[in-house]
Amino acid sequence: METPGRIRWQVLNTGSDGKIIIIRLITGLIFLSEGILKFKLMQWLGPGRFSDIGFENAHFWAYFTGTFEIVCAFLILIGLFTRLASVPLLIIMIGAFITTKLPLLSEKGFWTFAHAYTTDFSLTLLLILLIIYGAGRWSADLKILQQPITRRP
Repeated sequence: METPGRIRWQVLNTGSDGKIIIIRLITGLIFLSEGILKFKLMQWLGPGRFSDIGFENAHFWAYFTGTFEIVCAFLILIGLFTRLASVPLLIIMIGAFITTKLPLLSEKGFWTFAHAYTTDFSLTLLLILLIIYGAGRWSADLKILQQPITRRP
């Protein structure tokens, strides 16, 4: 059986590298803006876009994705549950690759695909870095991890 301290350590573990905050800011701000835009620009990035790429129940999926992007981006920005918050965003990136970028490869060729995939590729790598290294020095994860665990009798 896992102890509370071990579980907390596995979820919140992070190094003390201060440079990770730059990765968190880039990743968090991009996903935050994209999540908000799914609600503000409904035809271009919201349900209209999800309908165009073939999603059934496009309204649900656009708002579901936008909400996850906003919530997870906020968690990444403050460095709280950073590894856990990065996983749904990575799944969103894989979904975007399969539904929007991969068809470009067969329809328009490699260079069009490579151009369209640059931002998604960069965000995917940044999310992988956050999953591997955690939130870094200036994060809620590190602050929580440094708090002593009180055990109940």
